[in-house]
Amino acid sequence: MDSVVHFEIPADKVDRAKAFYSKAFGWVMNPVPQMDYTMIGTSASDQNGRPTSPGAINGGLAKKGGPLKSVVVTIGVADIDAALKKVEELGGKTVQKKMAVGEMGFSAYFKDTEGNVIGLFQPTQM
Repeated sequence: MDSVVHFEIPADKVDRAKAFYSKAFGWVMNPVPQMDYTMIGTSASDQNGRPTSPGAINGGLAKKGGPLKSVVVTIGVADIDAALKKVEELGGKTVQKKMAVGEMGFSAYFKDTEGNVIGLFQPTQM
């Protein structure tokens, strides 16, 4: 079974959103300037950024646009290409093809049969 491993929050004003979530929930904001992205820590994590609390997930925040028009949940998969193929066979549509995410792995986005955009993430090491 593939699990939800990440979430993404789009923002019109990234600095405003970072301040809001940090102050409202105590989340830790870790900017990744080379990706124009901010990693969000929602709970204690190991050295690889994986939450140590069972059931917890961390997320990210970025400028609204592209596939990020509303909050997106991301599902961890072993093979993005196989997952996208299955999604399309079942009536979904690829929104953004597989792309590298630094040295962490690969991501892609699809639209499900209800029009929701969902992310996929394939780590370089499982």
